[in-house]
Amino acid sequence: MSFNPIRDNIFLILVAVILLSSCASRYKNAILTSKTDRITDTLKSVFVVNDHGMDDAYYKIKPNDILALRNLQNIEFGAQAGQGGGNVNPVQFFVENDGQVNLPVIGKVKVGGLTRREAKARIEEVYSKELLKDPIIELSVVNLKVTVLGEFGTQGNYLLQKDNTTLVDILGESGGLTERADPKKLKIIRGDRANPEIIYVNLKNANSLASEKLILQNNDIIYAEPRKLYSTTESASTLRSFIQPALTVVNLALIIYNLSK
Repeated sequence: MSFNPIRDNIFLILVAVILLSSCASRYKNAILTSKTDRITDTLKSVFVVNDHGMDDAYYKIKPNDILALRNLQNIEFGAQAGQGGGNVNPVQFFVENDGQVNLPVIGKVKVGGLTRREAKARIEEVYSKELLKDPIIELSVVNLKVTVLGEFGTQGNYLLQKDNTTLVDILGESGGLTERADPKKLKIIRGDRANPEIIYVNLKNANSLASEKLILQNNDIIYAEPRKLYSTTESASTLRSFIQPALTVVNLALIIYNLSK
């Protein structure tokens, strides 16, 4: 192809558009972006924005929580009237506004402000005094969850079924990161949605796992961003589909122009 300044200048302009668009496409497919996301370019391990301090690693039961209870030594524990025996599934109970839960036979027990382990011990104590011999109570708070979004094997809501559930636990449960994910740009959004704490995690660095900030809290949002490579590639592919026909039109116009001289 012969040198033509008009055509070649147009080509250079189009190349510049590609380069600029690849820079701008970093967050094209990203969600939950923040002005502080730029720190991930040099992030070594864990960085916290708007740090709210450390919550107690052990969740404290609150009003409106839902407790699932089962006595492992007595499968009839908690069976409702008309159900009969053999109830092997946990029975759910609602924590009222005053922090009490209304349990079979023994009535109301104060559990608000207690950890799961403390609540379990208190309920066992009350039942052992009034009804059961050496009860072993299994207790869980069934409404605690985190939300996993972005480049994970499986997105969705995951229950926090035990104390001290960590980011690694949820990574394993969700199938890990996809090949599109950028392991250096994982984000946890925590607390008040109007003024959240944002925790950036570089999973390429094993030292990140030592951070207590990776002990998950109720309603955490965990987001894995796609790697820049994929955003850039997709952007370039889109522009290429525009550039190729544009160059064809330019070449055709130049041929017509040259023939008409």
